[in-house]
Order: sequence, then C-alpha cells, then structure tokens
Amino acid sequence: MRLLHKLVAAASLSLLALGAGASPSNPQSGVDYRVLDKAQQTDAPAGKVEVTEFFWYSCPHCNALDPSLNDWVKKHADKIVFKRVPVAFRESFVPQQRLYYTLEAMGKLDELHAKVFRTIHADRHPLDTEASIINWIGQQPGIDKQKFAETYNSFGIQSKARRATQLQAAYQVDGVPLIAIDGRYITSPSIVGTSMRNAPEPQLHAATLQVMDALVAQAAKEKGGSAAAEPAKKK
Repeated sequence: MRLLHKLVAAASLSLLALGAGASPSNPQSGVDYRVLDKAQQTDAPAGKVEVTEFFWYSCPHCNALDPSLNDWVKKHADKIVFKRVPVAFRESFVPQQRLYYTLEAMGKLDELHAKVFRTIHADRHPLDTEASIINWIGQQPGIDKQKFAETYNSFGIQSKARRATQLQAAYQVDGVPLIAIDGRYITSPSIVGTSMRNAPEPQLHAATLQVMDALVAQAAKEKGGSAAAEPAKKK
C-alpha cells in the first residue's frame, strides 16, 4: 500500500511539473499544441514558415478569431507564408468552400473575406447555399454576378474545394479554427484552452497567438532559417 501511495504521489508531481512548464510562451507538445503523425509538405520559400488556418465561415469562433489573427499575420508577414483552407465536415459546407475560392480567383478575397463573416454573424444571413451566395454577390459593388457564377461552378473551383477537404483529412482537422505551423504542428484556441479552463475567448485567442509565435520560431530554427516570430507583447 505504501508503494502505491508513492507511485500516485510521483505521478501527481509529474503532472504538476508538466503543468508548471507549459505556458503560451513556452508551449508543450500534447498540452498547447499537437504534432502530426505525418508531416505535410509545404511550399514556403527559404527563410519563411508556412502557417495555415483551417476555418469555416459559419463558425462563430472562426469569426471571433479572424481580426486578431489578421493582425498577427500582418505583424509577421516578413517571416511567414499564410494560407487559409475552408473545411467541409459535411456536404452542406461545400458552398462556402467554393465561395472562398471563387473570391480568391477573382481577386476579391481581401475586399470581401471579412464582409462574409459580418454578413453571416452580424447580419444573420447564412450564405450557406449557392443561391443565397450568388444573390448576395449581386449586391456587392464591383463584382460581375454572371462571371462569379461561372467561376463558382467551374471545374477549377470544384477541384480546389476537393483539395481543401483532402488537406483537412491530412492535417487531422477535428474542429475549427485550427492553425497548422510548418506542416507539422497543430494548435487552436480549443487545444490551448484545455489548460486554461473557463478563460474568456479573447484570452484564449491571445494565448493561441503566443503559442503560434513560439512554434514559428521553433520551426524556423529547425529549418535553419531566420524566420522567428516576435513574442506577443502584453497590453
């Protein structure tokens, strides 16, 4: 019985040590991020680290993270290559996948990406069918509705949507938003939040961005490059 008590005590101390060593600025595998079983190929140029967000336009958490993530991307633009991948957990997600890639193909993504989020979450227009999307596009200035519809239904856009779903599977995406670093590391507010119980969402976002800082720096060091994200500053 005494031996059992000692083993339990030792296990408890190990868990405490792990918890003490884990923090957003000093992230630990299995606590603040996960490592993929099979690293995915990236195409970032030398000296930069690829960062990929898996997201869904109708996800309220993706909507909430988007502004601070955009700021983070701008801050580290010289160190990273940033990509977005719209997910499809069900067939009903596909219209929004194709919306994203059509806006990208037409050079309208920077202009309308945030507006899509606002339309869905603030204006309460779901934009979850082809008809509702094309109707909304017709209300946006500077976009040819017919050209959008043709692009939206093109083979190229359908292929990109299928490729996005393949990437989703390869990166073992089980929820969004989820961030992949250098094709190997996975983190998200929900992953970081497991050690920050009951933390408000803005705090989880700030912690996630700190974890991303550390993972970008780690990936750059492992690649032998100079890309290193600066630690997030306290406000």
